[in-house]
Amino acid sequence: MPLELKMPIQPMEAQSVDEIPEGDEWQYEPKWDGFRCIVFRDRTLIQLQSKAGQPLARYFPELVAAFEKIKTNTFVLDGEIVVSVNGPLSFDHLLMRIHPAESRVRKLAQQHPATFIAFDLLANDRGKSLLDQKLTDRRAMLEEFASKNLPDTDLIRLSPATADVTTARKWFKTAGGDIDGIVAKRMDFKYRSGDRTGMQKIKPDRSVDCVVGGFRYAAKGKLVGSLLLGLYDDAGRLNHVGFCSGIKAAEKPALTKKLVQLISPPGFTGQAPGGPSRWSTERSSEWKPLAPKLVVEVAYDHFTGGRFRHGTKLRRWRPDKMPEQCKMDQIKTGLKSAQSLLK
Repeated sequence: MPLELKMPIQPMEAQSVDEIPEGDEWQYEPKWDGFRCIVFRDRTLIQLQSKAGQPLARYFPELVAAFEKIKTNTFVLDGEIVVSVNGPLSFDHLLMRIHPAESRVRKLAQQHPATFIAFDLLANDRGKSLLDQKLTDRRAMLEEFASKNLPDTDLIRLSPATADVTTARKWFKTAGGDIDGIVAKRMDFKYRSGDRTGMQKIKPDRSVDCVVGGFRYAAKGKLVGSLLLGLYDDAGRLNHVGFCSGIKAAEKPALTKKLVQLISPPGFTGQAPGGPSRWSTERSSEWKPLAPKLVVEVAYDHFTGGRFRHGTKLRRWRPDKMPEQCKMDQIKTGLKSAQSLLK
């Protein structure tokens, strides 16, 4: 039978909450740090769809080849694409795949093959949509699908799931390595495309103390726009690791005055901030180096490739802490690979 579901499909999304929900109605899964992806196979046609509904197949040829080899030739899977580099997952290497040159993509695919981690089955081997089925039923069919099709490939894996909140809390403790937190799903709910009411995501609260090694002016007005953050490495070099914005408007005049008094090159003695981007103005891209006197605590989500992936959130100033104490070893690294959950 032909496949009932056609690309694109809006994926079911999660609402951010602070605590892992408890109760018999919840199923828990690791939240993997990768690209959300829905895979469609309709006999010889294989399509990979991003969360935004865009095609991904050209960027992951090794996954297309892996799906061509499995026995079942009609299905729709929901899951996550990840890339492992010497054990741990690397979001930076995943981002490198979105490249216009096919030769570059294929070279990267050979160096560090991607893995698809399946966590939901949206259409079965007869092409019938499962969107109206409860999660408990879809999960049972997904596990049966995996037992028949996935033992012979390392590139397509089944994500673990549990109804035991104690197990979920143990997984949550590994967040910051391969997993981004925990996802809780209502077992009695159908698949709700584009909806957040049946799924919750819980991420750990991470913070770190950083040296303010510089600042940038806001695009308008001679006031601070963002703080440039640094951490010391083992050699004693202060490396730029990201930025912090969101400073309260009422605090900007006094803070700007304080920062101007501390302007002193070089600011960063290791990795320094880059130049302007195509979106920045002349003033917003300009940065001023500071003497390493100020310490600030910031909240962050991801730290990869030696820097914060996104902007951080100001928690508080730390006049009680010496700048030299702000080292890279504060960041959670070297955690045991959560990929062991896939075995």
